[in-house]
Formats: sequence, C-alpha cells, structure tokens
Amino acid sequence: MINFQPVTLTLKAAEEVRKIMQTKNIPADYGLRVGVRGGGCGVSLLIGFDKKKENDQSYTIEGIPVLVDKRHTMYVVGKEIDFYEGDEGRGFMFTDPKATTTEI
Repeated sequence: MINFQPVTLTLKAAEEVRKIMQTKNIPADYGLRVGVRGGGCGVSLLIGFDKKKENDQSYTIEGIPVLVDKRHTMYVVGKEIDFYEGDEGRGFMFTDPKATTTEI
C-alpha cells in the first residue's frame, strides 16, 4: 500500500500547530482539518481543528494527525502548509512548492 499524503507541512507550520494544540487545549482526539470552502468564484483552502468524520482520510504528518474529507482531496493535493511571521502579520498559508511561475 502506498503511503500517500495529499498535503505537507513545513517544520515551522508543524511547530506552530503543536504550539496551538497545546496552548489552546485542543482535545487529543482532534486533528488538523485541511479542506476547502466553496464560494461564488471558486474554492478557498482552509485549516482548523476537528474530530474525524465518516468521509475523512487521516494522515500523520510531522507527528500531527491531519484530516482531509475525501471530497476535498483533489483541491489540496500537492499543497504545502507554511507559517508566516513578518511585519504585516502572521498566519498559515498554502503554497504550491512545485509551481515554477507565479501569476499577478
């Protein structure tokens, strides 16, 4: 069986997720949910903490349980979750490490 993981976490993102899980007392049976929210002009990628649901695939990435609804897998495949800290703020962001160009 192939151990396929649709998304990856940078070390900085994994460190921040672990810190949030500890400081916000996220229950032990929760995982990091990665998914999409539909909208008028497409979908937005999102993350949060949640319990495993019936349609979820679960993965362990950098020691963190990660949950992805089967229906959302095609939208998150190949994405990397990073954590940004800078002058304009801080937060998680999705990147595509295989992208060779960016569009403006």
